[in-house]
Amino acid sequence: MSKKIYLVTGAAGFLGSTVCRQLIDRGENVRAFVLAGDKSARFLPKEVEIVYGDLCNKGDLERFFTIEEDDEAVVLHIASIVTVNPDYSQKVMDVNVGGTENIVEMCKSHKVSKLVYCSSTGAIPEEEKGTIRECEGSIPLDPERIKGCYSMSKAMATNVVLKAAADGLNACVVHPSGILGPEDFAMGETTKTLVDIINGEMPAGIDGSFNLCDVRDLADGVIGAADKGKSGECYILGNEPVSFKDFTKLVSEESGCKPLKFFLPISAANLLAKMLEKKAKKTGEKPLMTTFSVYNLARNNRFDSSKAAKELGYTTRPYRETIRDEIRWLKDTGKIA
Repeated sequence: MSKKIYLVTGAAGFLGSTVCRQLIDRGENVRAFVLAGDKSARFLPKEVEIVYGDLCNKGDLERFFTIEEDDEAVVLHIASIVTVNPDYSQKVMDVNVGGTENIVEMCKSHKVSKLVYCSSTGAIPEEEKGTIRECEGSIPLDPERIKGCYSMSKAMATNVVLKAAADGLNACVVHPSGILGPEDFAMGETTKTLVDIINGEMPAGIDGSFNLCDVRDLADGVIGAADKGKSGECYILGNEPVSFKDFTKLVSEESGCKPLKFFLPISAANLLAKMLEKKAKKTGEKPLMTTFSVYNLARNNRFDSSKAAKELGYTTRPYRETIRDEIRWLKDTGKIA
C-alpha cells in the first residue's frame, strides 16, 4: 500500500523538530535528515525515521531520498547554518546555497510531489519605510541588496528554488522571521537571550525591535505551505514587531525577574559591536555582539503575512502566550530556576 512520506531536513533544529512533532501528531510518516553527532536528535518523536548525513554529500542525500516505488515524497527543506557573524563564510555558502542546490537536484531525480524551502525574511531586500511584502517575479531576490552572509546565502538559495519552480518543479518558499517558543533543545540565540534576561546576565538591552514568531505557528505555516502553497510562490511567516523594551518587560512580568533598565541607542550599540568584532578577530573568540545582530534590531521589522494568512491559513499567537509557554518549558527542563 502506497503512502506519503515527509522528508524533513534540519529535523533536529528548533523549527525542524517542531514540524516533525506536528506531522507525527496528525498521523503522517516522517523521515528526518540529521547531521551526524547532533545531540538534539534524541528529542525527536520515536515514530520519526532518522537518516544521518550532510547536505553537501550527495551520497547521504541519495539514502535520504530513496523511498519505495509507490510512495510519495514531500520535502521540507529547513536545514541551514544560522550565524550573526556578518562576514563572508564559505561554509555557510556551501551548506545554505550548495546544500539547497543538492536538494533541488534530488527532488528532480526522485519522485517528489512538493518541495517547501524555508528561507528567511532576511533574504528579502529591506524597505526603509512601510510594510515589507513578498517579492514578485520568477527570480526576484537581489543578494547584493542583502546585509550579512547568512541572509545573503538565504536569498541565493531562494533563487535556486524559484528557478527550479519556473522550470517545472512543484516548489514554494516560506520566509519566517525570528523564532521563539518552547522545546528549543538546541538553545538558539533568541532562547539564550531570554535565559540571560531571566538570569540577570544581560546588563543592558538595545533600543531596537524584533519580529519574532512562536515556533509552533511557524511550523503550522511550513506544513500549510506543503498542503496549500502554490508552486513558484513565496510566503512571509511573520508577526507584529515588538520593541526590545516591551519584550523584556513581558519576560519580567512572566518570569518575575528584574526588568532591564538601560537600553543602548542603536548608534552606541553599533560602535560597541564593531569594537567587539575587532577584538574577536584577534582573540579568535565569539563576539558578545555583532554589527549584524544590531542591524537586525535597527532595521524595518514590519512584515506583511497576509498572503500566508489567506492562502495557507497562517496565524500567530500573542507574544505573552509564547513567552509564558517558553518560560514554563525552561523551568520544567531545569534550564532556569
